[in-house]
Amino acid sequence: MRGKAGWGALLLLPLGIVFASLFVGRYPVSFKEVVGALFGVQGVSPTARTLVLSVRLPRALGAALVGMDLALAGAAFQGIFRNPLVDSHILGVSSGAAFGAALALLLGVPWYLIDGVSFLFGVLAVGLVILVARRFGGTVLVLVISGILVGSLFNALLGAIKYMADPLDVLPAITYWLLGSLSGTRWGAVWKLLPVSLFGAGALMLLRWRLDLLTLDEREAASLGVNVQRLRTGVVLVGTLLVASAVSQAGMIGWIGLITPHAARALVGPGHSRVIPVSAAMGASFLLLLDLISRSAMGSEIPLGVLTGIVGVPAFLLLFMRYLAKGGGWL
Repeated sequence: MRGKAGWGALLLLPLGIVFASLFVGRYPVSFKEVVGALFGVQGVSPTARTLVLSVRLPRALGAALVGMDLALAGAAFQGIFRNPLVDSHILGVSSGAAFGAALALLLGVPWYLIDGVSFLFGVLAVGLVILVARRFGGTVLVLVISGILVGSLFNALLGAIKYMADPLDVLPAITYWLLGSLSGTRWGAVWKLLPVSLFGAGALMLLRWRLDLLTLDEREAASLGVNVQRLRTGVVLVGTLLVASAVSQAGMIGWIGLITPHAARALVGPGHSRVIPVSAAMGASFLLLLDLISRSAMGSEIPLGVLTGIVGVPAFLLLFMRYLAKGGGWL
């Protein structure tokens, strides 16, 4: 996988899955119809054209962007905290972002402002985690415990939102959304996700060498010209923006930001110039595959949060055992 051919195949894998997803669903669409719809060929039925271009294609692209955002945020958080067991859930970002988005839904905030509200509460959550961790020593254990506490606080506040929501209208929408779903993803959602994804990926790639330096001791990194606190703050904000954008669109989807950076490091090594693009490709591919299972395995859609938990827990257990076997270092 370290060769150019393996790299290219891995980075192109999400595009292949996006194309394959156009054929999957309860309504069968032939290869000729899919290609005809994509390239505007005459003779394709209106139903097939609408299904491919207005339903399946935006949903597949949305799944790829959400998976990419979560994987990029996970890789970034693991890098800046020098801990491969950190992700947005452990830091409380997902819980804060979910509370913000649920609050926006409860208050009837316009859809184009939900990302902003989600982002603000995600930043608030991770800010509280860092503040508490620094106050009590800043060790990895304190960081994890702080994240659990802050995440529990926002989960409790989220419960209060659900208690106050209209049980016939808003509450079912919030509950289903929290389980994770891409069923309502259309082109408007893709255009919201795309600039955030491109900005986040570009920013992290520009910072890739500095992220490598953070694997050193803070004093060593500072001696090489890195402003550690400023870099961490900037990366946290970028990662929080990515998570908030994903959560506001698809709900709570766990494990992707934790597992895919592990798998990327196992394939291409610890350097962020390789880990960041490979994590993005693997995260996009992983969520695309799970979304295909979600909408085709049963008569009704399986929530994505359920599927990621079923797949993610045993995968994480294997990775964690490997992490311990290597003495607690990077995979």
